[in-house]
Amino acid sequence: MVLERQNNGKTQTTLATEAIAEEEGSYVYCVADTGEEVSLGKIGIEGQEVHTIPHKDICAVVHDCLVQPYQSDDQEVVKTWAMTHQKVVETAWERWGTVLPLSFDTIIRGEAEESAEQNVKDWLGQQYQELKRRIEKVSGKTEYGVQVFWEPKVIAQSLTSTSPEIRRLDEEIKTKPKGLAYMYRQRLENLMKHEMETQADECFKDFYGRIRKYTDDVRVEKTKKAESDLQMILNLTCLVFKDKYTELGEELDKINRMKGFTVRFTGPWPPYSFVGSA
Repeated sequence: MVLERQNNGKTQTTLATEAIAEEEGSYVYCVADTGEEVSLGKIGIEGQEVHTIPHKDICAVVHDCLVQPYQSDDQEVVKTWAMTHQKVVETAWERWGTVLPLSFDTIIRGEAEESAEQNVKDWLGQQYQELKRRIEKVSGKTEYGVQVFWEPKVIAQSLTSTSPEIRRLDEEIKTKPKGLAYMYRQRLENLMKHEMETQADECFKDFYGRIRKYTDDVRVEKTKKAESDLQMILNLTCLVFKDKYTELGEELDKINRMKGFTVRFTGPWPPYSFVGSA
């Protein structure tokens, strides 16, 4: 039962197939590793009361709603909704330890024969084995972001002192006439670019291997533009056993102490990136 929707230009997945009318539904934040039936209070989107719908030893964390997408032309409103969604997931995560977060704007609708709540229970029942498998995958683990930056000027200075070829060209430029020196500078720039790319690749492999030892799973993300004096060379999303967090932090601290390198270590979060589409 899957319907693709667009929110902020991104495709989101909701649990329905037919065209949706204004009728009762259940907005689903996540699936939690508990069979507890409880209210979490009015912490949902637009102050809605959030409660659980259990099936055996798992539950869906939901609020009651009309079956309408949460859409607005005001991006601040959409941002507030998305942040509230995340906060509800984190509340459930802090309370029960393991959750499977669902995408923003995931709604299960009621039908003439079945209420939305019953359809949620039916969905939990139909997907029970798969949901339990995913819960087991992330149980006892948390998500962290790891980004490594370097200062290109500092790295270039280091290469100038350690690379014989770069050092030779750098010295020769000082002895050449202006026209010839320009050609040598072009050669030096091309060589430096190649050496920087090689160094970045070597650092990526080295840092990835050191980080991977302390993780259960890793996703390599695209590098992003950083501050003017920094360049991101590694961007990872990591699934980490809770008892490995300290060791990972110590390893990252070693990298952070290397001359010209800076590490950004963020989290912990519920395992948004490792649960698959529920």
